[in-house]
Amino acid sequence: MLAWLGLGTIVVFIVLVMTKKLWAVPALILVPLVFGLIGSLTGAFDADLGEMMISGIVSTAPTAVMLGFALLFFLVMTECGLFEPLIRRILKIVGDDPVKIVMGTAILVLFISLDGDGSTAVFVVFSAMYPIYRAVRINPLIMAVLCAIICPTMNWLPWGGPAARMATALRIDISDVVLPMLPAQLLTFATAFVFAYIMGRRERSRINALKAQEGAVVDEEGEQVITQTRVPTPTKNVWFNLILTLAFIGSMVVELLPLPALAMIAFSIAVTVNWPDVSVQAEKLKPHGWTVVTVVILILAAGAFTGIINESGMVQAMADSLVALLPSGLGGTFSLITSLVSFPLLFILSNDGFYFGIVPILAQTGAAYGIPPEVIAHSVLPGIFLHTLSPLNPPLYLAAALLRKDFGTLWRFAFPWAIGIALASTLAAVITGVVWVA
Repeated sequence: MLAWLGLGTIVVFIVLVMTKKLWAVPALILVPLVFGLIGSLTGAFDADLGEMMISGIVSTAPTAVMLGFALLFFLVMTECGLFEPLIRRILKIVGDDPVKIVMGTAILVLFISLDGDGSTAVFVVFSAMYPIYRAVRINPLIMAVLCAIICPTMNWLPWGGPAARMATALRIDISDVVLPMLPAQLLTFATAFVFAYIMGRRERSRINALKAQEGAVVDEEGEQVITQTRVPTPTKNVWFNLILTLAFIGSMVVELLPLPALAMIAFSIAVTVNWPDVSVQAEKLKPHGWTVVTVVILILAAGAFTGIINESGMVQAMADSLVALLPSGLGGTFSLITSLVSFPLLFILSNDGFYFGIVPILAQTGAAYGIPPEVIAHSVLPGIFLHTLSPLNPPLYLAAALLRKDFGTLWRFAFPWAIGIALASTLAAVITGVVWVA
């Protein structure tokens, strides 16, 4: 019963959001509430839905604070023209060719995501590249896709969350998780850059077709696009802001302080130094108010969502049912099946819930077929691409807000690419022999 309630919650939420029947915020709150009421009334579980929601909100509140203040910080940096020299350099190198711009964005994402934190990549890449994409009329959702297909691959590195969690959960050396996957990782990166090239070619064709048409130019969502020459952002306190930004990012990487505290401190310094006049601060930040509010309330709403489906037992029931459905007699193919099963599991589960709760069960099952635990670890790594589009992943809401796009629109655009890179990554792991097929 709980598994079906959880499945219904996920499916109805996705359908409502992707068809734009409900905005993501009320969908995150009302859909699990309705299914939670059904479960409570039918006796599937006995708990207070309100307490579940508050518990989930409390768990996501630090993330909401961190992303809210970090977003404000990067908005200040953008308004002060910190990224203007980088934008001018990029435009000088690639001109207005969509293929070169998209490929350049992919390279930028690759280097920015070295710290293993998708939020940092979203902040920096979007802040630097969004003005270029709008000026050249490239679909900005491509930036979200590039983050979704490149950042997770960087999480395979030793300091990435998935590798460290699995090494801990399975009690194996982290080098046994990471090193054998390096060839597959390189093939996955190559696939991501092929995808970037394909997206760039499509945009080049679309934009050339639009330029040939008369009248107003519209983008893929039917919105009129501003076609005038981009006006450079005036720069202010560039060197101070650059040092402050590097210090902020470096402090986040080494976790000098809790991330919400770092974001609050960085924003306070930035806004005070750059705009000492309080009235100027209000004037500069007011246009960005809805963007910041959207990020914060989406993450808090996601907390209510996860609170109900987690504490009611729906998520665990879905995971257990899916694992139980694995047929017997799989033999050596269990490794490949595990890789494919990780896709939906990582979409519905948190990282900790999957790596500490489900992976050990899969490893125990695999052991019956003579499959070592490190092979199971290799098998589930490609599933992380689907987690980037999970409603439990805060950077997804951040990306939608920064791109000024509806959550469902982002999902529809990104899902095919995420599934494609996950399948390509699994194939790469099979080809390189780290995922067994027989």
